Amino acid sequence: MDLSTTYCGLKLKNPIVPSASPVSQKVDGLRRLEDAGAGAVVLFSIFEEQIHHDAEALDHLLTAGTESFGEALSYFPAASNYRVGPEAYLDLVAEASRACEIPVIGSLNGVSSEGWVDYARKIQDAGAKAIELNVYYIPTDPARTGAQVETMYLDVVKAVKAAVTIPVAVKIGPFFSSIPNMARKLARAGADGLVLFNRFYQPDFDLDRLEVLSDLRLSTSQELRLPLRWIAILHGRVKCSIAATTGVHTGRDVAKLLLAGADVTMTASALLHNGLGHVGRLIEELTAWMTEKEYESVGQMKGAMSHRAVSNPDAFERANYIRILEDYKGKYSFA
Repeated sequence: MDLSTTYCGLKLKNPIVPSASPVSQKVDGLRRLEDAGAGAVVLFSIFEEQIHHDAEALDHLLTAGTESFGEALSYFPAASNYRVGPEAYLDLVAEASRACEIPVIGSLNGVSSEGWVDYARKIQDAGAKAIELNVYYIPTDPARTGAQVETMYLDVVKAVKAAVTIPVAVKIGPFFSSIPNMARKLARAGADGLVLFNRFYQPDFDLDRLEVLSDLRLSTSQELRLPLRWIAILHGRVKCSIAATTGVHTGRDVAKLLLAGADVTMTASALLHNGLGHVGRLIEELTAWMTEKEYESVGQMKGAMSHRAVSNPDAFERANYIRILEDYKGKYSFA
């Protein structure tokens, strides 16, 4: 059985890819993921704030006290001449790239192109086979329009693509007025892949202390339906790879997303909950399902149940919403 797939131009032995999370913070963990059978791995994200913080901290240390002597500033080279930024992350990229045979993908998390371009180039030079731009942005300014937000995303992609030669994927959220249109714009801006979807962490309220709570809630397979639907709609309509993430917990979850049209499926919550060896279980379950349904390859499966391939495409559209409500009302009496 051929489980191989292609993602962002990279040939992978299978479509199971651990996504950016704490499990990929150390080389030992990356080796264990590779031994478990992962097709590639996305390193944990380096955040834009970390890059800017290190640059600002170094500039502060270099210039502290120089206001006392006017000529003192000339003693120090500009901060831009120094190699700043989280160097430990670059060391991990380099070490992981040497230690692993599977592709190692670097991850940048932020909202602007400032500071990203130079760091993206450093990640490439350290040995990463691709870069994932995890654009995590919550628009809170009522004056900022949807078009301005979209332009920000596109500018980031264009800037990074102009700086590197390795593939660049973009991880986005589902909160666009037109996901298909935005997906096409990102592909035209140079994105080699789209990762659907970024899982925004929602705050909660502590009613006793009257405080805002921020905590991590792992995903479940129930959250699979959002990326499943949009991947099925986008398959064959955008000229770039598509990765599915959020809700990938079982081999059957993987099968569903491949049938929708995903090139790879990414998982983090399942690994945090079940351990790194869960990668092997996903592969076993996917292989068993493919054997049962007489699929010989992932390529044969890919997109077989996409919007363009199924006999009832309205199942992905508004018509199905109306039918579901009518069926539900017919099953229950509220008299």
